Amino acid sequence: MITVNVELGDRAYPIRIGAGLIDRTDILRPHFSGSLIAIVTNSTVEPLYGERLRHALRPLGIRIETIVLPDGEAHKHWETLNLIYDRLLEVRADRKTTLVALGGGVVGDMTGFAAATFMRGVPFVQIPTTLLAQVDSSVGGKTGINHPRGKNMIGAFYQPQAVIADTAVLQTLPPRELAAGIAEVIKTAAVADVAFFDWVEANAAALSACDQAALGEAVRRSCEVKARVVAADEREGGLRAILNFGHTFGHAIESGLGYGVWLHGEAVGCGMIMAGDLSVRLGFLNADELSRLRAVVHAAHLPDLAPGLGADRYIDLMMGDKKTESGEIKFVLLKGLGAAVLTSVPDDTLRQTLAATCADPAQPVLPGSSTLSPAASATT
Repeated sequence: MITVNVELGDRAYPIRIGAGLIDRTDILRPHFSGSLIAIVTNSTVEPLYGERLRHALRPLGIRIETIVLPDGEAHKHWETLNLIYDRLLEVRADRKTTLVALGGGVVGDMTGFAAATFMRGVPFVQIPTTLLAQVDSSVGGKTGINHPRGKNMIGAFYQPQAVIADTAVLQTLPPRELAAGIAEVIKTAAVADVAFFDWVEANAAALSACDQAALGEAVRRSCEVKARVVAADEREGGLRAILNFGHTFGHAIESGLGYGVWLHGEAVGCGMIMAGDLSVRLGFLNADELSRLRAVVHAAHLPDLAPGLGADRYIDLMMGDKKTESGEIKFVLLKGLGAAVLTSVPDDTLRQTLAATCADPAQPVLPGSSTLSPAASATT
């Protein structure tokens, strides 16, 4: 087991990384008190890992309740969140009840938001079961739900007591979910650690093959970067915004198509290519570096051609992004691999990127497709 600490003073917490941790009562024990544990999971994860976790928690002698939510990004909204509140009230949860998020990013975000708001705050523990959640969404305290007009627009910063990342559970991930997680690994390396990016390039095939050693290393290095960034900028006042590379475009894809049509990581993978193209057009990134980024996104079986929503629709969706300031969309762009900048961009340059990286509106683009628009030759 490896431990990475998120240093936030009296709210610091450990990220435990290793195989088989979901079965380790000794690892789980320090993070629970009170008389009730409420496990929040979904209909896919519950049959796989629900009873294993309950078995590991029973020796603690604490009452355990399980709340099973419908699976998928399409259910990340108020109605599903209320299922958590309803059950907590039904079982008479109190301020010492600990919530456990057992699942991927949707379960983690919703459980964290419920923990932040139920009785004005109760403790919670993240046990992420997808690669995306282990390398990114379970760490840093971003919690929330989607709104029809924007992804994650309603939420709170609320840190967990601990993150328990059992890398063995990643063996049950479907290929699309695995690829979606690799997207966040690529993102982290691209904005903050060029040596890590080199490693991801060299190990893309091993990651896609679900190699345990490669996955463990990817989780560790991603968490080390994120822990460092969160410790320096917990509430995204500056530095932490770099972790949204690819997300402004990606969130527009998700909300424009309808939540759940593309996985979050698929949209981010494509969004990174779009942001990389924009970086080249502004002179921040050279064409060879964009080619390297495109190659590793392709190696991870992620799409590099965005759906043809139309430039005006993309811009309208991105105007609702949380990084927009005074009517200007702020993009995270690359100033070379391993370095990032947050900036506004000229409208005409943005439209050139959208023309180069999006399919014709009449051409459907399925998740996993990888075909460049003819206009892309301007930057490759």
